[in-house]
Amino acid sequence: MRLKLAAVLAAWNIIVFAAYGIDKRKAKKGSWRTPEKTLLAMAFFLGAPGALAGMKFFHHKTKHARFTIGVPFFLVLNIAFIAFLVYKGLI
Repeated sequence: MRLKLAAVLAAWNIIVFAAYGIDKRKAKKGSWRTPEKTLLAMAFFLGAPGALAGMKFFHHKTKHARFTIGVPFFLVLNIAFIAFLVYKGLI
């Protein structure tokens, strides 16, 4: 079960990382963008590691307080949630 969850979380975070990269590329081209709410929601729903990595790697959304404060905060929440599940024996 833990291995499956780890694989799903890894895949999800790769998707979130890619979403930040795709949005950065679209920003440079001036085309349709992913809404900020969507990017933040992806980070909130256990995608904060991928979002933070995407922000750093692509230098994307690094000047927006919603992201520079929100994504690290979501990372702490993500870690706390996983730790809680482990503590309760649910995973």
